[in-house]
Amino acid sequence: MSKKLYVGNLAFGTTSDDLLELFGRYGQVSSAQIVTDRETGRSRGFAFVEMTNGGDEAIQATNMAEFQGRNLTVNEAKPREDRPRSGGSGGGGGYGGSRGGSGGGGGYGGSSGGRRY
Repeated sequence: MSKKLYVGNLAFGTTSDDLLELFGRYGQVSSAQIVTDRETGRSRGFAFVEMTNGGDEAIQATNMAEFQGRNLTVNEAKPREDRPRSGGSGGGGGYGGSRGGSGGGGGYGGSSGGRRY
């Protein structure tokens, strides 16, 4: 049964070929996908590696192991729907209404424009 692995804390210069080579030592790798920023195309520092076999061995051997100067985080990838959703509407502060002050133009003829001295 295939296993999808999350690989985190990657060096930004790591390539899919690097991951194929690393994880290929422990079993057959069917894909290695580095996640990149949509706008810049730059690596976001993590990837998903799918292995048809050897996934458990790969996790044990590579989790917290140093690779290209970084200690990797490797575990079984969680399905997208099991992870907490980030973003969305959410709060964003609060404290609605006026921005404080005395509410008028400072008592000088009702003009609320900025005073210049």
